[in-house]
Amino acid sequence: MVAHRGRWTLQDRADGVMRALPVTVAPGTAALTVRLDYPRAAGVLDLGCVGPDGFRGWSGGARDGYTIAADWATPGYLPGELEPGEWQVLLRLHRIPPDGLDYEVTADTSGTPPPAPEPPAAPPRPDLPPRRDLPGVDGRRWLAGDLHAHTVHSDGAHSVDELAALAASRGLDFLAVTDHNTVSHHPWLPAASARYGLTLLPGQEVTTDRGHANVFGPVSWVDFRRPPDEWLAAARRDGGLMSVNHPLGGDCAWRQPLADRTPLVEVWHSGWWDRTWGAPLAWARAWAADVVPVGGSDFHRPGADAFPGSPTTWLLADRDLPPGDAVLDALRGGRTAISADPDGPLLLRLGDELLALGADGALLAYPDGRHRLVRGDRCLLPAGDGLHVLESHRMEVIALCR
Repeated sequence: MVAHRGRWTLQDRADGVMRALPVTVAPGTAALTVRLDYPRAAGVLDLGCVGPDGFRGWSGGARDGYTIAADWATPGYLPGELEPGEWQVLLRLHRIPPDGLDYEVTADTSGTPPPAPEPPAAPPRPDLPPRRDLPGVDGRRWLAGDLHAHTVHSDGAHSVDELAALAASRGLDFLAVTDHNTVSHHPWLPAASARYGLTLLPGQEVTTDRGHANVFGPVSWVDFRRPPDEWLAAARRDGGLMSVNHPLGGDCAWRQPLADRTPLVEVWHSGWWDRTWGAPLAWARAWAADVVPVGGSDFHRPGADAFPGSPTTWLLADRDLPPGDAVLDALRGGRTAISADPDGPLLLRLGDELLALGADGALLAYPDGRHRLVRGDRCLLPAGDGLHVLESHRMEVIALCR
């Protein structure tokens, strides 16, 4: 057993927020088990792991330990053979109180792997709500989804199967599973997609204390310790996309430099409690003239966040592409709209026109500041270039469309 004990101070955090504690793994080791102990009421230490060959997992502040073996690993961590050499237990000094934070890290290696925990039973496939009657455009169709959700592979409460069943019950066609700083959930997505009849898009929420960004698509692990321009380069290299998350989200607000601003922005996050507050729209327009708005529930567990699809991101997707490719293609092409939920008032672009659904009496705000009144539950209006907003008489945002 290897033990590291000490006391982190604010000076330690100022000197370097990321720390690595060495653990030697001998040849023939079958499993590594790490435990972190500290007074959780006093501060927050994030936990992860790097092996000699690279990333092996991250759980942030959600766990106090992990096991990595050849055939299984704690969610958030990657199973596989344990290469001999120096491993590193990663600690991020996320919140350190003024009088410091005592900690102890213990690491045990074993020649015999412990038995894998029994996985939770997959829930039955739910009954699906009826689909909305939405017009296609140029051979494409509208898909309903959510671009921000978490599982037990980071700080969520649901397994991948449980999350997929919940999203399907909400009438979603796609869901990006974006666990924090890990890709350990990616191998579980294809089977759950087939089991519950929706597209689970691989993603990762690249998470730092100066802002979060979602990377979508079959992208290898993005090193959150590197500058955000390298996150974007990694996404592009692997054929994925990056979106800035909840840019005004309290202590998770975006405060990172990014030389090449990505058009995708999570303009509508479930934390936008009062949508008469126009700051998210103002931020998005200042960020990029061609901003592509997306929405995310940031679902973790019932009672803590909005359910998947609150808000709902709508994508005009190519029918002939494989489902995951169709989602990425629509995002890349900026063919997005956002509603408060799958059945809420909706604003869709149909070429040179906009279709407002379920929005009788609302105001359509054009990018240049003009307004037009929506009349009827299915109203066609001329479209401009840029971000269009459906507003209530209180100037509350009820739908968005690019």
